[in-house]
Amino acid sequence: MRSCAPQQASAQDITTLCERLLAFNRKASGHDFNETPLQLACHDTHGQLCAGLLADICAGWLSIHVLWVDPEHRGSSLGTALLAEAEQQARTAGAHSVLLDTFDWQAEGFYLRQGYSVFGRLDDYPPGHQRIYLRKSLQASPGTNTP
Repeated sequence: MRSCAPQQASAQDITTLCERLLAFNRKASGHDFNETPLQLACHDTHGQLCAGLLADICAGWLSIHVLWVDPEHRGSSLGTALLAEAEQQARTAGAHSVLLDTFDWQAEGFYLRQGYSVFGRLDDYPPGHQRIYLRKSLQASPGTNTP
């Protein structure tokens, strides 16, 4: 076995590591783990960015990484509209569920009102706060016409 001293990864190292992990995951699970980006933005009447959502779809899940609405536009339903559009695009792409996280000072209540449920809390992330993990099914519940 060769000895290895950790060092900063190059761009090629990163690409190779990700390719190797994807190949391993595909072989072990039988599922494709390629990510499809989902990126949405809202601009005001002056063309200024006022809200947006960054996510990806992978292995049947929509993973939301960023949902931001500028403070002066909060309460205008932009966040709700962005989330609904992302969920619809994910359904169309074959996703069955959504995963996201927030912090205790951010938007837990907003996500709960949108039908998300908390499945985990990580204390002291950062110290004195919680990181909150939420999920939502995109599949219709029995006896309903909507998810």
